[in-house]
Amino acid sequence: MSTYLTKEKRELSLLKREETIFFIKQTFQEYLEQALDLFRISAPLFVERDSGMQDNLNGIEAPVAFRVSAIGKSIYEIVHSLAKWKRYALAKYNIPEGKGVYTDMNAIRADEESLTTGIHSVYVDQWDWEKVLSPEERSLDTLYSIVRRIYEVLKKTEGGVEQRYGIAPGLPEEIAFFHSEELEEMYPGLTPEEKENRVCRKYGAVFINGISRAPDYDDWTTPNSSGRDGLNGDILVWNPVLGRAFELSSMGIRVNKVALYRQLKICGCLHRISQPWHQMLLSGQLPESIGGGIGQSRLCMFLLCKRHIGEVQVSVWPERVMSHCEASGISLL
Repeated sequence: MSTYLTKEKRELSLLKREETIFFIKQTFQEYLEQALDLFRISAPLFVERDSGMQDNLNGIEAPVAFRVSAIGKSIYEIVHSLAKWKRYALAKYNIPEGKGVYTDMNAIRADEESLTTGIHSVYVDQWDWEKVLSPEERSLDTLYSIVRRIYEVLKKTEGGVEQRYGIAPGLPEEIAFFHSEELEEMYPGLTPEEKENRVCRKYGAVFINGISRAPDYDDWTTPNSSGRDGLNGDILVWNPVLGRAFELSSMGIRVNKVALYRQLKICGCLHRISQPWHQMLLSGQLPESIGGGIGQSRLCMFLLCKRHIGEVQVSVWPERVMSHCEASGISLL
């Protein structure tokens, strides 16, 4: 895999770095819009707590919440992601089958505990996208087709960065596909992180499906054509600078009525059924869809071969992280 190695290329000036970040974001979203036939729309920074539109992640992360004095007692929460809001947007904008929407998602995850890893931040920025499906398209073939299109967008963006700035991490021509259970069979006894490192190092870019997440957006319990559960997954690439697997995107075919109830029951969250968003889904007001998120800072970090996510975004860090970065010659924004 080719990487830029010279100090001159590795240590772009701050202004030049900002230029490349802007170029990557503009280039990627233009290609994404074309590849998936998406319309760009505006998105909320916060949602009402009782709307049911908040992404509950693992269920233990406390969202940043506040009241608006002019409105009353309602509590608003800064979004963790727009996983459920986007499906509502498809209905509101009356998006037809085969087309979709995308938007900038900005979030604050105050409970993020991995700030010493260099790949996580309190500030999260990603492209959130959602596309209307017909009920007949709820299949692994549909999911894989979308993954391949997104991977082509990644490749084209990498090519643009290489042509303009001479930087290329070296993505392989094609992405490989695995179910999470296959990784268990391939690498028994290893931790999930070790499995991802092994498979990403070997193949360069992989999509791993069958990943359990929050119960009310991705469908992770419906058996697919292979007989295994999981109409969702993650795109991971081998990061040659960090020497590890590196997640760039997560996506999935969204729950229908049956999958919603089944997954809420599995997770002990049936009380959410009464929330407005869930009632809209159960009453048929929300379309079948597929959607996901693609990390903006993650993509910039990868394509610019940076060692720390703070080199491509502005956030806050523990003192020990800033001291380590300074000693290591890592210039945070």
